[in-house]
Amino acid sequence: MNTTHTTLYRDKQNAKLMGVCAGIADYTGVNSLWVRLGFLILLFTVAPILLPAYFVAGVLLNKKPPHLYKDVDEQKYWQRVRQSPRRTAREVRGQLRDIDRRLAEVETYYVSSNPRLNAEIERLR
Repeated sequence: MNTTHTTLYRDKQNAKLMGVCAGIADYTGVNSLWVRLGFLILLFTVAPILLPAYFVAGVLLNKKPPHLYKDVDEQKYWQRVRQSPRRTAREVRGQLRDIDRRLAEVETYYVSSNPRLNAEIERLR
């Protein structure tokens, strides 16, 4: 697995301050507005320690590479992988089984409609 896609980064391209909330939003797939609002609500209500933690994260996290994803579909895929790797693996296995089933149907159709090919396959068995 490529670790660059499963690492939390500061997202300076979509940053308002240091890019920590934008990085968390990119990592989780949640809209950055909701991450920022949640941070502010937690900051002012129950966890004032979040402010120094934000700045520490802003210093310690690496900046997101500019071309981490090829397109939006790849970005969404990696967000799903980070949220639930097992579910993503199940989905990929299911898609591969579906492709295998469809290829078997094509093969059956082609072989049954081509008696010469069918005879050759039977001869090889």
